[in-house]
Order: sequence, then structure tokens, then C-alpha cells
Amino acid sequence: MDSSVFHPDFKAKPFWWEAIAMGEDDPPAELPPKADVVIVGGGLTGLNCAIELGRGGTKAVVLDAEPLGFGASTRNGGGVSGGNNVGKGLSGAKGRQSPEEVRDWLRAIMGDASEGLAHIEALVQRENIQCFYERTGRFVGAWTPKHYDGMAAKIDALNEYAGADASMLPRERQREEMASDYYFGGMLVNRTGKIHPGLYHRGLMQAAQRYGATLLGRTKAGALTRIANGWRVETSRGPIEAGEVVIATNGYTGSLTPDLRRRLIPVASHIIATEELDPDLARSLIPNQRTLADSRRILTYYRMSHDNKRVVFGGRARFTQVTPEVSAPILHSMMLARWPQLKGVRVTHAWTGNVAFAFDYLPHMGVTQKGLHYAMACNGAGVAMLSYLGAEVGKKLLGKTNKLPVFDGRDFPTRAFYTGNPWMLPMVGSWYRFRDWLDRKAA
Repeated sequence: MDSSVFHPDFKAKPFWWEAIAMGEDDPPAELPPKADVVIVGGGLTGLNCAIELGRGGTKAVVLDAEPLGFGASTRNGGGVSGGNNVGKGLSGAKGRQSPEEVRDWLRAIMGDASEGLAHIEALVQRENIQCFYERTGRFVGAWTPKHYDGMAAKIDALNEYAGADASMLPRERQREEMASDYYFGGMLVNRTGKIHPGLYHRGLMQAAQRYGATLLGRTKAGALTRIANGWRVETSRGPIEAGEVVIATNGYTGSLTPDLRRRLIPVASHIIATEELDPDLARSLIPNQRTLADSRRILTYYRMSHDNKRVVFGGRARFTQVTPEVSAPILHSMMLARWPQLKGVRVTHAWTGNVAFAFDYLPHMGVTQKGLHYAMACNGAGVAMLSYLGAEVGKKLLGKTNKLPVFDGRDFPTRAFYTGNPWMLPMVGSWYRFRDWLDRKAA
């Protein structure tokens, strides 16, 4: 362990929690015996669903085994995708027989994925959520010249079907977007944003309560049992009955719903925040205040903090949960590879959260049994996608939608003998690191 990277006031918790009272501000509430809808999961998916239900006159009870928002909802990097992150899920277009079928597939998938950004922008404005939301755009650095060409080949589809307002930036102009020559140019995607995850989540909690939702942290859902008029949910506070149940657990889906668990691959994503930087240095790193990411298999994503005083740098330091003593030096080294001028800057915060990937790399919502709904599989774009899908589940339950998202009711694949334990991830990580090294060496 390289202890020199740690600030004396280092905290093994999300930097975003400095603005909220995690674990101390759950609203006091009692578990009612009955509800119209019970939502399991008090993150972005569950709260967006509760808000939509409440707007339609249906009151939800939201349960979370941890303090509300304890998971990835307040542990992410705060990037808000505009639909450009469906990525490998677009491989489904290869099975289409004609150019028209391919275009229809791309239009449906990318068009619906792009709705997440519009949803968040409308929600933040309507509910007056003070969370430093900005549509600043994103720069995605090309790890190799071949990756740059691959981005360029996709840009027309991104612009046509997702309205991405994207363009290519050659390497000789890269310093217009970041104070580094680390990449081989890259793609600018203007239709993306950034947000303060902690304040966004707390704004959702307040909005859900205004619309009549009951929010219960530290209330673990147990067995789900079908009853005549819906479901009985056993909890650590006692039972509750509801006509409908929504599973909104994403990267923390567990034994409560084993059939969903075996369709998700939970992957740990690790993040650090630096100490406050010299103001001139801070302003120079990302001149246009965009979020940054890259095309490596071992993904990194980073940005300036909401107050533009420090770097928030995330990535797959490991694919599984490890301690900050392991992840922080790795991420710090990655950060210095991009910005050598940050040598000597120390880490004040380090944390980890789970994202969830589907085997087809697409988001999913649907019904497993009558009255048992789900929305999950953000594939690394959860702020926008799960906010949107949560709201869409709410609309579906209310019967208010004329058009369901293309992600509703799709085949949700798994693999033989897979139960939800991602034992293979360390090997996948090693293979990805080798492939990244090989690609860069050949560049």
C-alpha cells in the first residue's frame, strides 16, 4: 500500500456524503399493514417510481435494508448519460435481416435510452431539486487510434437516433478539453450532464414524501408470498400486504429474488476524491467542465467536483469489492497517468459501489409474476437510466403510458449454472487489463 497518497484527514466514505447526513436523515415512519404498492429499494429507481405513483394518486411504501440511498445511488460519479452508453447492447442489431430492421432496432434502443437525460432534466426542474445539475457534455478519450476510428464509425447513429450532438475531436485539439495528451483524440458528446448524487437522491426523497410515499430505511424485505389480492412482504419490522411489488435493487439484488439475481452481474466501481487543488490548476484540468471517460476495457470516468475544487476519479481499480487501501492507490496512479501535474495531490475520500450488468448489456424492466415488477441492469449508466425506468414502472402501474419503453418485457438472459455470484470477475479483469495493454502497445 502506498500510504503517501492518503491525506491525514482521509475518509473511507463517498465525498458526496459531506453534503448529506447519510444514515441520520431517514424520515421517521412506521410500517403500515397495507399499501397500494411496496417498492424494495430506496435508491434512484425506487424513488422515481414512488414519485410517479404519488403524482397519479397512488401511495407507495419504499423499503431499504440500509439507510436510504446507502448504495450506488449516492456512490456513483455523478455523470448523466444521454443515451450514448447502451454500447455493447447494440450488438442485437446484428440479428436483424434488413437495413430497415437494423435502423428500427437502433432507433428504438437508442431513442428510449436517450429519454433518461430528458427525464432527469424535467424532474430536477419540476421538483426544484438543488443538486448542481448541468448539461456540460462529455469527452470520451480514445485509448488507441483504432478506438478513435471505431467511435467515428458510430457517431452518425448516435446523432440520428439518440440526438447526442456528438462530434470527433482529433488528438491535436485534445487540450481544448483536458490538460493531457494521454489519449488519441476522442468523441465529444454534448447531450450529457453531471449532478451531485447525494443531493439528487435527497431531493428525490423529499419529492417522494410530498407525493405521499412512506420511506423506511433499515427495513429489510424478507420472503415474498402470493396472497389473494396481491403480495405479502415479510420485513425486519413485520409484514406488509400490497397489491403490487416493485423490485428496485439493481447491483444489490440478492436472495429475495433469486430469479432476478441470476440475470445480473454486480461489478464494483471504485472512486476517489482529491484534496482541494490550487484554483489555477483546478481550472486548467478540464477547461469546459465536462465529464471525462475513455474507451478502455478497464474503464475510467472522472470530473471536477460540483464546486470545481477537486478531482473525482473513478474506475475499475478492481472488479470486486476491495478496501480503499487497495483501490485508492490504483486510482491515484491512473489519475497521474492522465495528469502528471497532479503528483503530490492526496486523496481525501475513497469509496465503492456496485453497478449491475445484464448479459445482453441492455437495461431491463418487466414482470416476473403477476404483480411483481422490476427495473434494473444499468450497465454503468444508472443515474439516467434507472431514474427513467423507475418512473416508467410507475406510469405502467398507473396505466398512464401510451408507449412502454423498448426495454420492457424483453428477454432477460442468464447463463447455465450462474446463480448471481460473479466468481469469474477477477479473471475477466485480468483478461481486460491484458487486452488493454496489448492494444496500447500496438498503437
